[in-house]
Amino acid sequence: MEIHQLKTFIAVAREGSITRASEQLYLSQPAVSAHIKAIEDTLGLTLFERTPKGMSLTSDGQRLLVKAEHTIDAHRELFDEASRIKGSLTGKLRLGAGGNSSTKALGHLLTVLSKRCPEVEVAFQYGTSRETHNGIRSGSLDAGFYNEVGEPDTELTTIEVSRFDIYLASPPGLVATSQPLDWEALAALPWICPTSSTCCGQAAENLFKKHRFRPKRIISIDHENVTRTLIAGGVGVGLLHAETAKDAEVCGEVEIVCEAQESVRVLFAYLAGRSQDPLLNAVSSILHMEPIP
Repeated sequence: MEIHQLKTFIAVAREGSITRASEQLYLSQPAVSAHIKAIEDTLGLTLFERTPKGMSLTSDGQRLLVKAEHTIDAHRELFDEASRIKGSLTGKLRLGAGGNSSTKALGHLLTVLSKRCPEVEVAFQYGTSRETHNGIRSGSLDAGFYNEVGEPDTELTTIEVSRFDIYLASPPGLVATSQPLDWEALAALPWICPTSSTCCGQAAENLFKKHRFRPKRIISIDHENVTRTLIAGGVGVGLLHAETAKDAEVCGEVEIVCEAQESVRVLFAYLAGRSQDPLLNAVSSILHMEPIP
């Protein structure tokens, strides 16, 4: 039985789904299924019940899940201790980032880390905030930056690196910006916004819920620069991070209609259970002690 198979077992147990586990681990669904079968064949036990709703742990599976998690922790601690014995930080840091809002903090971290710990290899993975968050939870990422509209996940240790607001913007002259806003008229316009898995998507959903409407047409775009271009081109209204919205307004491309979301937090996060990991401690120290320019 291999360590990577145990990681797959844990991911399927947490997600309750072969499909979601494969997305978290960046493996094909057949590969995930093969890992589970190999473990079950090796142990001579049935770990999951296959149901219409997904994968449900058997009583045997529940007992072994705890042991599997301890084994993964012990495996990680072995390499951590080896790094301490050698007296320098080595190893691989699997780092994720969601959205453009973390670009400055990410660049700062990688610059300082390369100087302090030149033997550490960094494997970077870009995705949405939700993908980064899920990757940390599943163990496919060691740490990462993501945008948080609500309260942080209690299973994660987080460091706030910045905040930003989100604005609703429109092409110049399209929307009467006098208060109160005519939300019925806004609902009739095309809305350019990403899925609810992003901070702008969540902000849009909050507006729809608060003002009790649903746009007749939503254009789903998961790239802020494209959203800015479409708004400037008169396609419809859309959501932009404050820095982008204000820059576009100064350039005469858009008009800011209203604030859609206040104080979205950009967080650096890793699993709370890995608080003794020397590499994560070093990274945390950089973010705590070194000012981001």
